[in-house]
Amino acid sequence: MAKYRKLGRTSSQRKALLRNQVTALLNHGKIKTTDAKAKEIRKTAEKLIAMAVKEKDNYEEATIKVKVARKDKDGKRVKEVVDGKKVTVYDEVEKTIKKDKPSRLHARRQMLKVLYPVKDVPTAQAGRKKNTKEIDLVAKLFDEVAPKYENRNGGYTRIVKIGQRKGDAAMEVLIELV
Repeated sequence: MAKYRKLGRTSSQRKALLRNQVTALLNHGKIKTTDAKAKEIRKTAEKLIAMAVKEKDNYEEATIKVKVARKDKDGKRVKEVVDGKKVTVYDEVEKTIKKDKPSRLHARRQMLKVLYPVKDVPTAQAGRKKNTKEIDLVAKLFDEVAPKYENRNGGYTRIVKIGQRKGDAAMEVLIELV
């Protein structure tokens, strides 16, 4: 018996498809796809969520001093003239950061091997490059998804059958995070 479904694609196409669908599932919470694809997506997504649940609290907080550019009321950097050159003025600020322990760092890197980078484009100003922002899916897994499933032993996804697709009669399903 086969260990995975081939989905009628070459190995590189299949891996890219599954990575893309798992990324979309974790980003949006649910996606619509075929039954066979959903069963393959479920395997990968559940492994990532289990990893996040296991390593959720495995970090230490550290306080560091950081130089931050001073800004005016419009949000622009304040500049001073020093030796005839305009130089940005910096303030020293203390920040608290989360420092991953080795096992959590390893889990983070394993997740990054699977997940694609995601950009959020606001609908109001779509098409403008400066308004897009990068979503950190790994941080979302650790901070939002893992606490939700903390007391659950597996079964983080649900597959709901919708019906057959009109074009090729493939069984369509909705796969969602429980």
